[in-house]
Amino acid sequence: MTARDPAALWFHSPRPRPDARLRLFCCAHAGAAAHVFHAWPAGLPPDVEVCAVQLPGRAFRLAEPAFTAVEPLVAALDAAAAPLLDRPFAVFGHSMGALVAFEWTRALRRRRGPLPERLCVSAFRGPHLPDPATPLHRLADHEFVTTLQQRHGVLDDALADPELRALMLPVLRADFTVLETYAHRQEPPLDLPLHAFAGSDDRGVPPAQVAAWALQAGRGFSLDVLPGGHFFLHTARADLLARLSRLLSAPQELP
Repeated sequence: MTARDPAALWFHSPRPRPDARLRLFCCAHAGAAAHVFHAWPAGLPPDVEVCAVQLPGRAFRLAEPAFTAVEPLVAALDAAAAPLLDRPFAVFGHSMGALVAFEWTRALRRRRGPLPERLCVSAFRGPHLPDPATPLHRLADHEFVTTLQQRHGVLDDALADPELRALMLPVLRADFTVLETYAHRQEPPLDLPLHAFAGSDDRGVPPAQVAAWALQAGRGFSLDVLPGGHFFLHTARADLLARLSRLLSAPQELP
C-alpha cells in the first residue's frame, strides 16, 4: 500500500503478516486511535494479521474532520477496506467500535460483499436497544468530561492535562455524536457467529445489555463476561486475547 492508498490511511497493521490465514479488523472505542491494538499481535495466533482501523481526527489523521454520523463513516470505511477483503477475515469492535463493526458488517451484506467469518463485539449494548443514558455530545466541556468520567471511567490524567484535553475533546465529542444520533434500522440477524464481551463491573454497559446482541446473531452467539469495567479491553487484555485466539483458530466452528 502507498501513502495515497485509502487503505493505508484507514488501516494500520502493527505486525504485517503477508501470508496470514485471516485478517482481524479492529475498531476502537470513542476517542481512541489504532494504537490501542498495537500489542495485540503478540497475543493472537501467528496466522492472524491485526488490521486496526484508524479513523479521521486522531493520530496522523488529526487534521481530518472526525465523522459525526455512523452512515458516512461506515461508507468510507467500506470503500477503503475493499482491497483488504481478499482473504478470510473477522471483525472486532469495542464500545463505539462495536457499533461501527456491526454496521460495517451489515453494509457488506447489503452490497453482497464478502462477510466476516465472525463478528466480535465488546462493551456495547445490543444495537436495537435504546440508549438509556443522557446524551453528552451537546454538553459544555466541563460537564461533558465530568459525566464521561463518572459513566465510563475515562482516564483522569489525560483529560486533566490542558494540551491533551484540547486534542481529545473535539474527537470525543464527534464520536459521541455518532453514538447518540444512531438510529437502529431493523434487518434480519446476521448469518454468521457473533461473540460478545462484557465487563463484569461496567457501570455504563452492564452484561445484561451486552447479552442483547443475541438477537442479531443468526448462526450462533456467545457472551463472555471478563473482569473489569468499561475498559477491560486494557485491564483484562490477556483474557480477552486468549478467548479471541480460541475463536479465530476454529473459524468454521460455532461457539
